[in-house]
Amino acid sequence: MRRLRTPLRPAVADIALWAVFATAGALWLGDTRTASATRDLVLPLLVLGVAVALARRRPGTAVLLANVPCALGLAGSGSPANVYALTLACMSFLLGVRRAGARTPLLVLAGCLAVDLALCAVLRVPAVWWFYAMTMLPAALLLPWLAGRYWRGRRELVEGGWQLARSLEERQHLAAERARLTERAAIAADMHDSLGHVLSLVALRAGALELSPTLAPQDRDDVAELRRTISDAVDHLRETVTVLRADPHAGANPATADTVEELLGRAVASGVPVRWERSGPPPARSPLVERAVYRVVQEALTNATKHAPGGTVRVSIAHADDVTRVRVVNSAPLPGRTPGPAPVTVGGNHGLAGLRERVTVLGGALRAGPYEGGFEVTATLPHYASAQSAPRGSDGLTDQPDPAGGTSSSAGTVPESVRRRARIRRIARWRFAAFFAVPAAVAAVFLPSAAYLAYQLTSSVLPPSRYEQLRVGAPRAELTHLLPARPFPYAPDAVRSALRPPGTTCDFYRSNGNLLDEVDLYRLCYSGGRLVAKDPLDAGLDAVVP
Repeated sequence: MRRLRTPLRPAVADIALWAVFATAGALWLGDTRTASATRDLVLPLLVLGVAVALARRRPGTAVLLANVPCALGLAGSGSPANVYALTLACMSFLLGVRRAGARTPLLVLAGCLAVDLALCAVLRVPAVWWFYAMTMLPAALLLPWLAGRYWRGRRELVEGGWQLARSLEERQHLAAERARLTERAAIAADMHDSLGHVLSLVALRAGALELSPTLAPQDRDDVAELRRTISDAVDHLRETVTVLRADPHAGANPATADTVEELLGRAVASGVPVRWERSGPPPARSPLVERAVYRVVQEALTNATKHAPGGTVRVSIAHADDVTRVRVVNSAPLPGRTPGPAPVTVGGNHGLAGLRERVTVLGGALRAGPYEGGFEVTATLPHYASAQSAPRGSDGLTDQPDPAGGTSSSAGTVPESVRRRARIRRIARWRFAAFFAVPAAVAAVFLPSAAYLAYQLTSSVLPPSRYEQLRVGAPRAELTHLLPARPFPYAPDAVRSALRPPGTTCDFYRSNGNLLDEVDLYRLCYSGGRLVAKDPLDAGLDAVVP
């Protein structure tokens, strides 16, 4: 019986991640005096358990859930900072790794930040909470997400490189196989041209010897047997050549020595309306090039008769100094004449694809496509084959559907590997730019307010040593050199409403410059230009420290 296998590895990884979160939460709870086990450990770990379980399929939802413990921290009275900002950063990193697009993740991150800031406004939290919500939480959301996107892009680039390497390896194998088949065809041609010719001469001499009147009957029978044996050997050689060429149509459609004029004459005799012209003196060309010219005209005529029956075919062959240009244009099929199906093979080659390969290998170029309601095939061939052969498709041609039912080629098509590389480069450049541009945009929105808030928090610090030097009853002017540049403007309402000497005005100062924690405050009360009272206040307990 076949057992169902569960994906244990991802499950184990998720459990381990949640265990890390739980350990960090427990350690943080032990170091915090005002923390609540239910609010600061049990409830966040339950929410994070659901977030970890959803992180693979719905990473955006996981980030929203991971933001819940951070929001609970903003509702606390001791400090807005908690360890769950690290879990939020981890989930944001996984969002960048597992989500390819940017629009949805940015909406998720903006939604989390909007919830945090709205909670600060509703709860009317102190200035430290605002500073935390405008600096630490955006950093925990945005920077890990950008790092995750960079990680994902790098991984895609590496995987794309391996895929390209595998593709190149396959192409090398195909090139080796093609070279092997080419060598077999060359061997077959050599055998046919040399050995076949010699055997044919031997058979011819044996036939002449058989008719000699000087031979005895027994000798004549032996010569006749020798001639039959040689003929059988020639037949076996032809079969071997056919197998080596690996061309199933070699026997049915052998190479012909017909000229273009004879080909067009047969087409006219068959009722095909052909008009043709030749310009320039016929040059001395390679037999391979001569054969390619013949094949271009033959293929174009075949496609015209099958896909545009009754249409006029115009053939022009122009000889220049070093190239020959062949152009075959057929008009649209006559009304009432149904175009035939696309040809599978013509002359042992696969339509325009095989013709393009033949022309490209010879150093020429082929263009085929719709033209004025019909179809046009244009080939440019050098008079002698070039030494460098280009692979199929190197001329930038791709097959396209012909309105008459065939396939065509168009220039300017970029290879798939080039398009893929350009796309990966564009994505990598965008992500690299976004890694700096997005934080800069967020900083442009929040940094001025956060910087001003940080200035107010740090410029209103009265160190304990200077606080001890303040003497009750001293004139206010004598205390100016001991006081900071400005008092703290964001003292909690409960602290401002604490009991004070009647008829006095009070200023508040922070006892240290910690930006992520609510520190004790110093209250200095004045009456008549003199210091009449100074008190340390516990901002968390809202009471005067005895």
